[in-house]
Amino acid sequence: MNELRVTRTPIPGLLLIDLTVHGDNRGWFKENWQRQKMTAAGLPDFGPVQNNVSYNAKPGVTRGFHAEPWDKLVSVNTGAVFGAWVDLREGPTFGVSFNATIGPDRAVFVPSGVGNAFQTLEAGTAYSYLVNDHWSAEVRESYVFVNLADETLAVPWPIPLDQAELSAADRTHPPLSVVRPTATKKTLILGANGQVGRALQHVMPEAVAAGRLQIDLTDPTALRDVNWRHFDTVINAAAFTAVDAAETEVGRRLAWEVNVAAVARLVDVARAHRLRLVHISSDYVFDGTRVVHREDEPFSPLGVYGQTKAAGDALVGTLDQHYILRASWVVGEGQNFVQTMASLAERGVSPSVIDDQFGRLTFAPDIAGAISHLLRTGAQPGVYNVSATGPTMTWADIAEHVYAWWGRAPSDISRVSTQEYAAGRPFAPRPRHSTLELEKLALTGYHPIDSVAGLRRYLELSHPRRGR
Repeated sequence: MNELRVTRTPIPGLLLIDLTVHGDNRGWFKENWQRQKMTAAGLPDFGPVQNNVSYNAKPGVTRGFHAEPWDKLVSVNTGAVFGAWVDLREGPTFGVSFNATIGPDRAVFVPSGVGNAFQTLEAGTAYSYLVNDHWSAEVRESYVFVNLADETLAVPWPIPLDQAELSAADRTHPPLSVVRPTATKKTLILGANGQVGRALQHVMPEAVAAGRLQIDLTDPTALRDVNWRHFDTVINAAAFTAVDAAETEVGRRLAWEVNVAAVARLVDVARAHRLRLVHISSDYVFDGTRVVHREDEPFSPLGVYGQTKAAGDALVGTLDQHYILRASWVVGEGQNFVQTMASLAERGVSPSVIDDQFGRLTFAPDIAGAISHLLRTGAQPGVYNVSATGPTMTWADIAEHVYAWWGRAPSDISRVSTQEYAAGRPFAPRPRHSTLELEKLALTGYHPIDSVAGLRRYLELSHPRRGR
């Protein structure tokens, strides 16, 4: 009796599974799909929704090669087959094939885009497909086929194909040389025009920016029209970030719509289509009473913006496949604190800047780089803090660095308290301490830039002709 075991094959994602079959004088019993045991053994939690069975009356019935736009677990209920698979996905393993004999004690996990074929070895063989999407005539148009007799594949069929039972369609499928590979599933970036979204497009040029799809997250129906079969990952860099405006009647409603209601809809989509969801969070989910914030610190937001971001984080955290990147004081392409200080320095203005809020800048390219790193390495899902490294600073400290780069004196910055700065103006509550603990991200192998070095580089890139 076999022990449950999952074995990799030369085709990435194609897995051979030895099943435990219990037999006695009455026959046998097996667990054909047991989520807890099989995922623990290394099988993806692929979320099956439909089970199909192909009954084959005699030996030599041969079917395939068919590559469908879904994952499937194939097994034999009774009888035996010679199975063959070929990678029809674009990439370096296109055309790689694998074959094995499978009976009731063996199954194969076939990822989307890998062609599946089999030939029955016994009469009365029942071949089972457990799939994670619903079949439809429309979806069948996206199948990719290759000829069973293709010479480059050289499949050693036990029963020669000229003696086997094939359908007319399977006899006329094209050779591998003219097959158009199935497209690799892509990453969709929501909020692609923001600071983080722009950085993501630089780091991940192969990703799809949502602006091309005209996705309006305030529209409850917007996500329904996306063909999610083209994607395996969604990065949500969209958010309502107007912290002070979020305290107004109109802003409060918009903040909850974009940061919570839209995120809830996105979580539903990710769960239904088995997508990895990456979400950008904020230091504002904390009240700032702790000097340094770890990923596992309980939420304690002060204002509406922080409350909506915390609610969004909680929703995303219900997914198995998620990454939450928590950042502080984001700086990237677009309007931000550093750009404001640079403009004031250029114009000779001497501003009042808050000197009792503490944290570190987070450069948008580091957020994008961390996301790319986590996805590429398959790091453990969960929450990861990301910011620049180096000493904790105040907003006034950062302003002085900007002014010094511009050749201005430190005395041009007037250091004031939050209370003094906020007097007489709409001003949402903010965390006093925003410094993030970065050890968890470092353990994955990603190390953000130093604060001061990153600030200088940012200024040199954004004002190449004006630095000192």
